[in-house]
Amino acid sequence: MPREKVILFDTTLRDGQQTQGVDFSVQDKVNIANALDNIGIDYIEGGWPGANPTDTKFFENKNNFSNAKFTAFGMTKRSGRSADNDPQLRSLIDAHSDSVCLVAKTWDFHVDLALGISLEENIEAIKDSVLSVKAGGKEPLIDCEHFFDGYKSNSEFSFKCIEAALESGAEWVVLCDTNGGTLPSEIFNIVEEITKKFPGDKIGIHCHNDTENAVANSLAAIDAGARHLQGTINGLGERCGNANLISIIPTLLLKKEYSDKYEISINANKLSELKNLSRLVDDILNKHPNNHQPYVGENAFAHKGGLHVSAVMKDPTTYEHVNPELVGNNRKILVSNQAGRSNLLSRLKSIGMEIDSDDKRINTLLDIVKEREYMGYSYDGAGASFEILAKNILDQVPSFFSVENYEVTIAGSKDKSSLSKANIVLNVDERIINSTGEGNGPVNALDNALRKDLGIYNEYIQDLTLVDYKVRILDGGTEAITRVVIESSDSKNQSWFTVGISPNIIEASFEALMDSINYKLIKSDIK
Repeated sequence: MPREKVILFDTTLRDGQQTQGVDFSVQDKVNIANALDNIGIDYIEGGWPGANPTDTKFFENKNNFSNAKFTAFGMTKRSGRSADNDPQLRSLIDAHSDSVCLVAKTWDFHVDLALGISLEENIEAIKDSVLSVKAGGKEPLIDCEHFFDGYKSNSEFSFKCIEAALESGAEWVVLCDTNGGTLPSEIFNIVEEITKKFPGDKIGIHCHNDTENAVANSLAAIDAGARHLQGTINGLGERCGNANLISIIPTLLLKKEYSDKYEISINANKLSELKNLSRLVDDILNKHPNNHQPYVGENAFAHKGGLHVSAVMKDPTTYEHVNPELVGNNRKILVSNQAGRSNLLSRLKSIGMEIDSDDKRINTLLDIVKEREYMGYSYDGAGASFEILAKNILDQVPSFFSVENYEVTIAGSKDKSSLSKANIVLNVDERIINSTGEGNGPVNALDNALRKDLGIYNEYIQDLTLVDYKVRILDGGTEAITRVVIESSDSKNQSWFTVGISPNIIEASFEALMDSINYKLIKSDIK
């Protein structure tokens, strides 16, 4: 039986921009749109030209996509105006796009309350707007806003809205769970009812995530007969977000229940770029990636329990639902106080250290890890520090530099912000180096001093960047133990985590900083 086509419509640049704190620039939109087109998305909704300067500018030039249809978003004509004389509708038709997606009221409550017009007038607005878009040479789509609430309130009116759009020439009529409160069983039953009356290859789904069911609801709609699916990268969107295409795309391609029945424009060989696409959006937003995001998160294929790791080493399918490499991810073996020998051996193997399983040093390393985790270290979240610890115990780590002593001072006044200074005496290849640094805080000053002059190793740390800095107080009181975790990265887009522990926050930070630099030097393969 031939597979049916499911069309994917990305609205990251429009609906995703409704997320609190998200404000794409024109260049941001260009970069994301090109990445979406490259991976094979069918429609890219770029925004609402005429609604704000950014979207207007974005639509000034024609985007020559290889795969996607460039889509402008707006609303049906206003009451009291003809479609041809409605300025906002005209601006959509005149925009450089292939298609126009119009939001239409399909809940009688909203028509009465928000628009203040009759249901008949609302239906006429849908007809006239679709006809006007089509006459303007653009492909019309209709987003049926609050469709599922409208269906439950007045199904006859909701049906008439769909009918009006399709009879006027709409390419797709998209059923929107705008409030995000509909559950998968409801979605399935309602969409199934719709596709009995209207062809499924004209019906789409657009779900919000207010009950954490947007992905499940979208798949339920496909199961019920819809053949067009809207969502965003990383689930961006207003309130709790939209259906996450980063989860939906691999599910459609890798799960036989869907891949045997449906096809999408994205080829399986493009799946390996999925993690990079997710990270691109996070990087543009200066947002830390969700480590627990399905398929592409850093912890999506992370294994911590000793029994789990033992099984994964024999056959990864024991605890992994797909091969992580298919989606551009990789397996992580975590080391913690729950670790067994299997964890350590697998983790060491992943960093290129082949150790015999009966090597007594493994027991030593395991005991030290558990003891240090009892003290407050957390190696499951600081893999770089674990690697340095393991190499030290197994006598395979070079000594790049040592710190003879250091001093940090903080000076300020009531009317001026404080200034921190750090002085460090380093021993680099038997050469004593006195290094100083200033910063807006003691850790920043230490970081600047430490990296200011590492002698023969300077060239290897030029691209090292401190990405994130987290502090956790493990015990209460003024003598509390402090854990500091630092995330670092380099120009190769590699990132790593290091940890430091001390009752003194400066000392804990310095330990994590030194581990970060040492890890960078280890990975630089210095001869």
